[in-house]
Amino acid sequence: MVVIAIAVIAGLGGWLLLDSQKTTEDSMESITVAYSPFESTALFWIAEDQQFFAKNGLNITLRKYDSGAAALDGVVKGEADIAVGISEFPLVIKAFQDTRVRAIGNIDKGDFIYLVARRDRGIVNVPDLKGKRIGTTIGTVAEFHLGRFLMLNGMTLRDITLVDVRTPSGWIDDVAKGDIDAIATAQPYANAARDRLGDNAVVWPIQSSQPLFALVIPHDTWLSTHPETTVRFLRALTQAEEYLNAHPPEARAIVQKRLDLDSGYMDTVWQQNQFSLTLDQSLVLAMEDEARWMIRNNITNETVVPDFRNYLYTDGLDKVKPGSVKIIR
Repeated sequence: MVVIAIAVIAGLGGWLLLDSQKTTEDSMESITVAYSPFESTALFWIAEDQQFFAKNGLNITLRKYDSGAAALDGVVKGEADIAVGISEFPLVIKAFQDTRVRAIGNIDKGDFIYLVARRDRGIVNVPDLKGKRIGTTIGTVAEFHLGRFLMLNGMTLRDITLVDVRTPSGWIDDVAKGDIDAIATAQPYANAARDRLGDNAVVWPIQSSQPLFALVIPHDTWLSTHPETTVRFLRALTQAEEYLNAHPPEARAIVQKRLDLDSGYMDTVWQQNQFSLTLDQSLVLAMEDEARWMIRNNITNETVVPDFRNYLYTDGLDKVKPGSVKIIR
């Protein structure tokens, strides 16, 4: 009888263990995440590598896009639940279109957009850009910084021929082959274009000390039905930030490997980023500046700057990282 009792107890224990494992597996929630391969997504890759998403009950499926604007469009089309590393400029466009998306956090402030031009096209100084064919991806923050760079140097987009270049290969090849005279693009593609041109390259940083933000953006429909999932996603990113601060070399190595970046590039560009999960007033001010620029340049038919606080969701970040939300409300 004792042997039978032990067997029953052992069997019951095994069943309870299996049931517990099944419950854990069943509690995992699947999320499709849209991204473009820029180092501004660093916290996301650290969270994935260190299994912080899994530890918070999230199973991540990746969907890659060439640009942040395209990744955000993927969310709007229902191809993904959340887009990560999206600059603020596409969100400004969506706000003008009254598209119901909201940023739940910012994971980076960066300065890595450059203009790479061909010296053999007579481009040595900034005024030489007038009348030239300059490429960028229209609808991305690179377009805004190109336009503002021209404005700060006494020109506008109307003084150049703007060419829409939409692929990573195009950002490098089109200027290298001479199809365009210059390209405004982000790293690492700016460095790649410069290296292809060699001594024929002229390079300018064009952000003028205005940082680029890297936002985490879901659609309102998904957000309204997944508030707890949003908290878990943000908690994983918070843990990634803590890991980066505690283990800088290891964190850098994770991002370098995941995005296939060389060590020389990392030495140059890594320090141009501020990786931290926040939502602060500087983001609102940047979006207002970009909205005014769009209105002045007739990129939108709207004439009033939106209230961008309506396109930010602060509840989740307030819960997982108190004090990181610094928006005038």
